[in-house]
Amino acid sequence: MATDSSVRVRFAPSPTGKLHIGGARTAIYNWAFARAMGGTFILRIDDTDPTRSTEENTQIILRAMRWLGLDWDEGPEVGGDCGPYWQTECLPIYREAAERLVAEGKAYYCFCSPEKLAADHDAAVARKDPFQGYQRTCRGIDPAEAQARVDAGEPYTIRIKVPLDRGDVIVHDAVHGDVTFNAKELDDFIIFRSDGTPTYNFATVVDDARMGITHIIRGDDHLSNTPRQIMVYEALGAPTPTFAHISMILGTDGKKLSKRHGATSVEEYRDQGFLSDAFVNYLALLGWSLDGETTIIPRDVLASRFSLDHVSKNPAIMDPEKLAWVQQQYIMAMTDEQFSDEVLIPELHAHDLEPVGECLHDAAWYDLLSSVLKPRVTLPSDIFDQVLYLYTDDDELELDEKAVAKWLGKTGAADALTAAREALAAIPDDGWEPAAIEAALEPLPEKLGMGKGKVFQPIRVAVVGGAASPGIGETLALAGKEHVLARIDRALPLAKR
Repeated sequence: MATDSSVRVRFAPSPTGKLHIGGARTAIYNWAFARAMGGTFILRIDDTDPTRSTEENTQIILRAMRWLGLDWDEGPEVGGDCGPYWQTECLPIYREAAERLVAEGKAYYCFCSPEKLAADHDAAVARKDPFQGYQRTCRGIDPAEAQARVDAGEPYTIRIKVPLDRGDVIVHDAVHGDVTFNAKELDDFIIFRSDGTPTYNFATVVDDARMGITHIIRGDDHLSNTPRQIMVYEALGAPTPTFAHISMILGTDGKKLSKRHGATSVEEYRDQGFLSDAFVNYLALLGWSLDGETTIIPRDVLASRFSLDHVSKNPAIMDPEKLAWVQQQYIMAMTDEQFSDEVLIPELHAHDLEPVGECLHDAAWYDLLSSVLKPRVTLPSDIFDQVLYLYTDDDELELDEKAVAKWLGKTGAADALTAAREALAAIPDDGWEPAAIEAALEPLPEKLGMGKGKVFQPIRVAVVGGAASPGIGETLALAGKEHVLARIDRALPLAKR
């Protein structure tokens, strides 16, 4: 794929809350496109909503971006030549741009009150006027008169002057193709409010133009804003970027993603223990594919192969089961040491789990436990129940009643435990490892004339507390010889002869 270092894209979240899945996917696509093209990825904070935009929310977004691994080339904390990167710091820039458009005759002051606007709209509806937007009442006011009224302190807004002879507005969209809007349906919309603040459609275009944004990748809920924004680009004399409006993310029921479908913010998935690489991989697949078949796409592949022509226009479905599957693939791809350091040990510390007795586990022990857990774990929270037997004093281990009844209550269970204890006790302390344990126990079923289940399951119940565990060799090796023998001794009185 040809690269183009002139490509400049931006992710511009509003700090009005947490970074949600849809926003995260938008950020991923912008980041990946910039990286694949050898271009520039800009992070901009669109904080013009004074009632909801907070510094705390900005920090939440920055933390989420860092966790996602989406490094930005310009923006907060890194700076750049096109700042400021917070819209609240750009109000003089917006004011100057709006006043310049007024001076050039491309925008004008509007003095219509809310009551006047409502009355004009009702009248247009009553006469069945096909155009029911702003009636351009103030468009013809002499500029000198308008300026005098402004200077006198009369309240006003600033409206863009949509050319009356403007033909259809065609959005050349990289995802949807050409999308046509009838310019006659566009009214002279407000670009500056009476309170002295810019509207979204004006501020975002001024910022994108001054930052040299070449491609705007965003949700398709913004598609309806695009013709108005194109009007602003044209009025400013700025080149119109290439747009790419990506589809909505829906729940498995086909409805807009919401809390009823589960977690919706990046923070929630991070706190559940999802791996950043797995999460980014999965979100990237919600509307984009590498080749229609590949599911596991490492970050470096995403950053080198992402392209807009592989983005689907169809809504994406957020499937928790598919996310869990992707997470599991990434866990299985970790080395035992990685899993131990990044997943296992932090989770053990979170539960204050300490080795039983005098046993201090070494790196090899943790690696063995990691190799056992990886196929059985999706999230760190899956670990606790599976390792609890390793962190419980022998005389405090709870034995599951049903497992005791089923396996220790069978005739021959005591003989099986007795034989197992004798075989295990014979293993040298320095040779206590899975292969030696399995070799010691393997002859017992034939020797006792029992099926494997009748021999091995009573051992599991005695050592683990239940009938489910990984392979018998790994299970006992992890528990340690001293503890295994002590637990068998404790279970023997419960076993049936």
